[in-house]
Amino acid sequence: MCLIFQIGKEKSNKVSFQVRRALQEMGPLEPINIFLRLEIDRMNKVIQTVRSDLLDLQLAIDGTIIMNDALRDALEAIYQARVPVLWAKVSWESSTLGFWFTELMERDQQFRRWCFKGRPSTFWISGLFNPTGFLTAMRQEVTRAHQGWALDSVSQRNKVTNYRNPSEVTESPNEGVYIYGLHLEGASWDIKAGCLKESTPKILFEPLPLLHVYAINSTSGKSPDVYECPVYKKAMRTDDTYITSIDLKSECNPNHWILRGVALLSDIK
Repeated sequence: MCLIFQIGKEKSNKVSFQVRRALQEMGPLEPINIFLRLEIDRMNKVIQTVRSDLLDLQLAIDGTIIMNDALRDALEAIYQARVPVLWAKVSWESSTLGFWFTELMERDQQFRRWCFKGRPSTFWISGLFNPTGFLTAMRQEVTRAHQGWALDSVSQRNKVTNYRNPSEVTESPNEGVYIYGLHLEGASWDIKAGCLKESTPKILFEPLPLLHVYAINSTSGKSPDVYECPVYKKAMRTDDTYITSIDLKSECNPNHWILRGVALLSDIK
């Protein structure tokens, strides 16, 4: 319990003048930078909510203020290692409070590195509030880089790389982005053949190698040997958790994977 209060105090100064200045220096009108600013705003809201609740809980425990129903519910959730309802509402779902705080730290680290060390060569898509918006910003960025291109005629494309770990990547792609953190459910990836294969027995989720996502100036159809794999934030597949679709090469009829219910998940916790 003391550790959680300490984390709340430490996080109070995370979003500072230095962060705002770094965002300004990066170029405020670039699509990716606009996206980053929105993400940091949302992270700031999460931190402020957590800090406010923890400070109020401390005061209530000390007897300085009255322990109302909302604070009592939050305290009970913390003691049971659950994420308080209000925290989950402004942030993300997580099975335990420990996982939630770990992800809070990891998300914060990604944003801080992005701000102070420049644009990363790879992006942890699971640590973004709005991954769909991130991919849209990428398309906008590619469109602006080519004279005569219009966003309406630009389509998202992707290629599964041979990189299994972000540390293997030394530089960003010429266009588009490298993303990681996706896991296959219902199938696995044959890195040598560069295509889908049957899932490994007794393995529910298998990590997908880093993905290069980019854009082309075309709206034409795709290859018939490609499975359009849906990507979801969570194992619960709903319209609210849907992110995008990723093209995965298949040596068999793509309908095989549709019947298998194959999907990509950005969070398996």
